[in-house]
Amino acid sequence: MEPRDVKTIDDAKVIINDRGLTHVKVGLFDNDGVMRGKYMSKSKFFSSLEHGFAFCDVVLGWDVKDQLYDNTQYTGWHTGYPDAPVRIIPDSCRDVLDEGGMLLFIAEFAGPAESICPRATLRKVIDRADEMGFDAMAALEYEFFLFNETPHSAREKGFKNLETVTPDWFGYSMIRNSTYSDLYKSILAMAETMDFPIEGIHSETGPGVIEAAIAVDHAEAAGDKAALFKTYMKVLAQKQNLLATFMAKWSNDYPGQSGHIHLSIMNKDGSSAFFDSSQPHTMSKAQRHFLAGQQRLMPELLCMIAPSVNSYSRMIPGFWAPTDATWGIENRTTALRVISGSAKSQRIEYRIGAADANPYLALAAALGSGLYGIAREWEPYDAVTGNAYEQPHPEELGLPRTLWDATQRFKASQAARELFGDAFVEHFAASREWEDREFRKHVTDWELNRYFEII
Repeated sequence: MEPRDVKTIDDAKVIINDRGLTHVKVGLFDNDGVMRGKYMSKSKFFSSLEHGFAFCDVVLGWDVKDQLYDNTQYTGWHTGYPDAPVRIIPDSCRDVLDEGGMLLFIAEFAGPAESICPRATLRKVIDRADEMGFDAMAALEYEFFLFNETPHSAREKGFKNLETVTPDWFGYSMIRNSTYSDLYKSILAMAETMDFPIEGIHSETGPGVIEAAIAVDHAEAAGDKAALFKTYMKVLAQKQNLLATFMAKWSNDYPGQSGHIHLSIMNKDGSSAFFDSSQPHTMSKAQRHFLAGQQRLMPELLCMIAPSVNSYSRMIPGFWAPTDATWGIENRTTALRVISGSAKSQRIEYRIGAADANPYLALAAALGSGLYGIAREWEPYDAVTGNAYEQPHPEELGLPRTLWDATQRFKASQAARELFGDAFVEHFAASREWEDREFRKHVTDWELNRYFEII
């Protein structure tokens, strides 16, 4: 039996017994899309498959530096950080990179914690699509920089003067991917082994930057694949004495890093709900409404797409990151790019997304907002032709410019509460307010350079 054949609890037990494993790996994803997990004994895992297991809920109550939120209600010192129930997803079974037959299973929070669990939040939106008669398909693509550094050397340098794997700006370079073919092949092999196959991979513009497009799948599986790709791309890099970053913008000198989402919805008979050959640009009524929902709600849901302080450093004119909730046909200066052509290819690229977003939450926002538009039969604003950066747009399409402002819009959004639930909105908003406050505790190099002597 292969990991891809595992569908049930019994299947999971069979493959573990067949491989003679004494332990397996189990992991889940926190607010920021960071994978947290452990090795678990076979006996404990078999019991957990049947009955679930307990995981300290602190992973929903701390930030990327393991610092505890002081402003959340679900968990904190006031609750004592108890264990929360967790369920294992049997059909998430995968081989693990370079671990000799070891298996990995994804888990998600259950019980009260399910209301704020990122993976469960995406599943809630997928269930909404199902109730509306749709199957959602998605594919995520990521840009990331690679460095000739290690976690130790980067810290020793204070994250300055880091050496990128390759020099200079050289997008789509056949020289780079041929010279570094062993690296590219190792990425492709990992993606096949761990079941997040890559449709295309190439050098992007900027030194040491690569873009990888993960193959399309049903939305839940697409979320899993994207989250695992980000995690294990970092693992693969560090195993080769390299360092990968998915920061939205790590340098003032180079472009930011995108995490674009391609989305389409299918009818239950397998036909495209987005394609209508009789309409302009082959856009069906459902696609127009879906697009309108994404456009109108983007300013309210932005903190799910741009979840860090650094996210907003990327969204400046001229750096391929949209600054307003615009759309266009095959227009890469807009936030939403409609790709038309055939029933198979008709889709929307949600281009505002950055590489630093939690894939489950970014996908939940992009899909949920579209479904919201369909339910209300909204119509999009006029499409943009030409350079969206150089044109005025309606005020209501303006995007928040800071994490704090985006979070306040999110907290006040009735649509967010309808789509994701009050518990999730309150908890995630509190975590973003914490993130912003942590930033404001620090003095930046820019401030020192600008003010220290002169003021």
